[in-house]
Amino acid sequence: MRRPSPSMIDVARTAGVSLGTVSNVLNNPAKVAETTRRRVEAAIGELGFVRNGAARSLSSGTSSTFGFVVIDLSNSFFLDMARGAEQEASGSGMNVLLANADLDDAKQHTYLDLFEEERVAGVLLAPQQNAAGETTSLRARGMPLVVLNDPSVGPEVWTVQTDNVHGGHLAARHLIELGRRRLVFAGPDDLAVVRQRFEGVERAVRESGGAVTLERIQTPGVRVEDGRRVGDELLARPAHDRPDGVVAGADLLALGLIQSLVVDGRLRVPEDVAVVGYDNNRAAWNSVIPITTLDQAGEEMGRRATQMLLAQLDGSPADGRRSVTLEPFLIPRESTVGR
Repeated sequence: MRRPSPSMIDVARTAGVSLGTVSNVLNNPAKVAETTRRRVEAAIGELGFVRNGAARSLSSGTSSTFGFVVIDLSNSFFLDMARGAEQEASGSGMNVLLANADLDDAKQHTYLDLFEEERVAGVLLAPQQNAAGETTSLRARGMPLVVLNDPSVGPEVWTVQTDNVHGGHLAARHLIELGRRRLVFAGPDDLAVVRQRFEGVERAVRESGGAVTLERIQTPGVRVEDGRRVGDELLARPAHDRPDGVVAGADLLALGLIQSLVVDGRLRVPEDVAVVGYDNNRAAWNSVIPITTLDQAGEEMGRRATQMLLAQLDGSPADGRRSVTLEPFLIPRESTVGR
């Protein structure tokens, strides 16, 4: 059976002091004489006492913890966000609890409820798309909140985004400058960030003055298996109907597409078809053919979002803004420029 955790009362009895003295050692050590403080600290070490953060939050109305709910921890872009948030929070004496929604709306809602019940100081949310209902509910109950990577939320919500239209434009311009003239964009239409990336690709194609064509292939999602299906579809076409350049709405799509082409062997990457992904996911680094991609500065997104959350607690917007948009940048790799 599990032994009960030692309490502040146990510490007070062991040290031979009052409960108030133990509280002062934990929260206001300057008020306690050095010899007494050392005796209390020795008792804490002897008993293995750990303060109950949830109880402390309830009694004081404050917390030193932020909750961070992310859509999918299998995508390293969101791990980068979490790393940036943790670095920024720790510099201000705060901690970050990370929850993985795993592409599940119900899990996302459960974690948000849990963080609210635990009275965290604020919430960072990199959500399933179209999370306006969740954000409205949290804000109505007074929870400090910053949303990352969801352009569908309203202007009343504090947000950190990247310029996906610009990123799509950079991806297509890269292919066009390499001489590619028959482009395909692959991705789902129900994700706002992917729609914005397609908008940027369209703009680059229009700027070519008719020299470049563009086709859209819809996918159910942005998983590897969705990319494999796109690859299989392209391989099934006659040679004259195949693209020579593909912009994938996410790196995992690009990874699946390349896997399909490599296994078949008839279409070489990048000689026959050049492929650009999006996110700078670790899958892009570790692919059998490293994937050219757009980096969204995930760590910087996490840092800026945490700065904005801290500013809400202080009552003043960071840099005077409630919304920040960062610029993505292209990372060329073998899938477009070869070895």
